[in-house]
Amino acid sequence: MTVKEGSLLWEPSQEFMNQSNLTDYMQWLKDKKGLTFNDYHELWEWSVKNVEDFWKTQWEYFDIQANPSYRRVLQADGVPFAQWFEGSKLNYAEHAFRHTRPEETAIISKSEVRPTEKMSWQTLYEQVASFAAGLKAEGIKPGDRVVAYLPNIPEATIAFLACASIGAVWSSASPDFGSRTVVDRFQQIEPKLLIAVDGYRYNGKDHDRINAVREIQEAIPTLQKTVALPYLSNKPDTETLTHVEHWEDFIENNRTTSLSYTYVSFDHPLWILYSSGTTGLPKAIVQGQGGILLEHLKKLAFHTDLKPEDTFFWFTTTGWMMWNVVVSGLLTGSTIVLYDGSPTYPAVDTLWQFADETETTVFGTSASYLMANKNNDVTPGDTYQLEHLKSVASTGSPLPPEGSEWVYENVKKDVWLASVSGGTDLCSAFVSGSPLLPVHAGEIQCRALGADVQAYTEDGQPVYDEVGELVLLKPMPSMPIYFWGDENNERYYDSYFADFPGIWRHGDWIKITSKGSCQIYGRSDSTINRGGIRMGTSEIYSAVEVVGAVEDSLVVDINDPNGKDYMPLFVVLKADEELTETLEKEIKQNIREHCSPRHVPNDIFKITEVPTTLNGKKMEVPIKKILMGTPIEKAVNIGSMKNPGMLDYFIDFAKKG
Repeated sequence: MTVKEGSLLWEPSQEFMNQSNLTDYMQWLKDKKGLTFNDYHELWEWSVKNVEDFWKTQWEYFDIQANPSYRRVLQADGVPFAQWFEGSKLNYAEHAFRHTRPEETAIISKSEVRPTEKMSWQTLYEQVASFAAGLKAEGIKPGDRVVAYLPNIPEATIAFLACASIGAVWSSASPDFGSRTVVDRFQQIEPKLLIAVDGYRYNGKDHDRINAVREIQEAIPTLQKTVALPYLSNKPDTETLTHVEHWEDFIENNRTTSLSYTYVSFDHPLWILYSSGTTGLPKAIVQGQGGILLEHLKKLAFHTDLKPEDTFFWFTTTGWMMWNVVVSGLLTGSTIVLYDGSPTYPAVDTLWQFADETETTVFGTSASYLMANKNNDVTPGDTYQLEHLKSVASTGSPLPPEGSEWVYENVKKDVWLASVSGGTDLCSAFVSGSPLLPVHAGEIQCRALGADVQAYTEDGQPVYDEVGELVLLKPMPSMPIYFWGDENNERYYDSYFADFPGIWRHGDWIKITSKGSCQIYGRSDSTINRGGIRMGTSEIYSAVEVVGAVEDSLVVDINDPNGKDYMPLFVVLKADEELTETLEKEIKQNIREHCSPRHVPNDIFKITEVPTTLNGKKMEVPIKKILMGTPIEKAVNIGSMKNPGMLDYFIDFAKKG
């Protein structure tokens, strides 16, 4: 029998709570600051009402190494463009190696190409040192951009940490992204060096990427060198590439065992992530070394409860912010676990087998993966030991109640299920798990410390126990320092602050319950969010509308009640063209190649016109609302439409389910 939403599924034992980092922090606050809190919610209230005091305690509790230290915590008590820990200089990579235990394991990795391998902290340190020396030898300086077209393998972590150590700026894309999608991202930031694989394997099938790498090179004239990493082949044919050096040669030619750290300002760029809007190029989001360092320490220590003895896994690609979060597991001294390949190949329970093999303690995945397990009657708890598993974390899309129930019935009864939601924009979660709180079906346990999350009505009023716009009322250190190439910060402001001036609107629907838990209801705008990786509709249209038979198109992304994403594509075809099986295959193949496989639509439908406003803008959000069941009078302003008669099609479509 399906569990009801809000039903109690798990409560932490007193021992579990006592051993948590969060309890240790609360005791530290009592001992050092004279602050006493009776429960998590009191601590959260204090953290958002006393923003400067809270983040100052993070600096002190985690013993941030800086020279010089900061002059003040926060320059402006508001968003946007708050300045944090002004005057301080530090280095993210130095903190990643603070817990080095030379002979112990830093990284466990496996892929469809490679068997399970372990890398010691000492080996990781030396590889990072050598790669950093190579970057310096190439003339890479603080602030220069280094980009990677790599899968989720140790080399990506090595290259990123090397960049961070010298103050270079990192940006990565997964090799399943087509070259056009990669160029749209990397071209904006004018990188000097590219690191790329020759191909990758997914679902047992090899995909050569040499041609894509060549196209990326040709489109980005600022590239001075490409470090080629043989992955599918020991001797890939790189003759068509220019200014290439193979990974092993790059390491060997700069071999060293000494890693030095370049101290940079708190807001010095650490990496650039991409979160697409509905028009134009993807937003190039720049986040700072210090802001990410503090936010990830807080998130991973208090909301994931990572400790040096933990083994931390999250299924991700290098094109998703969760890869950045996994790498930050090193900040806590944890062993991080990397997997490259299909999560369901050769079987749906592949990741559970991997978790058992690696003695994973924190298993991070997507709601869609958990639901796929449920729908395929997978029972990992019966097949594998999973004795070390202490928590299962889920993100990417809302996890419905039956997904929560499945975890406790089929994975492990005594496990902490931590659903989380956040965004690329902050590279963190602002509604998250807490080891001090119970787990209720279909709910996220709490709002994260330091994240003043509220649900707002359209007229800017906070609401509880009903759905509203997710907003942040106070600044957080990992908020973007700017968008790359965004003159006068106009796009930055329009992306988050145009609807509620001075208040961050994130673009998700949220309900905050009276007991403090949360529920996310998907995107409130039209950005396509597939498995946590966002792509702008404009990128989909670019791939679709180059197909000769297609005249126009409309795509929406819908979260259905069963926790599955449903993405229909509606196409207007040229005169005398029909939507044949061959044409559908061509459209899907184009999206797969130019965007990514995960952004291929579930279904394609032929329509006569795309609904537009009077000035010709595609009405993605209103159509999405209609398809999700919103009454027509609340979904769209008919008076603003150029072709209101088209609404009848989508109303009928919604009724048919």
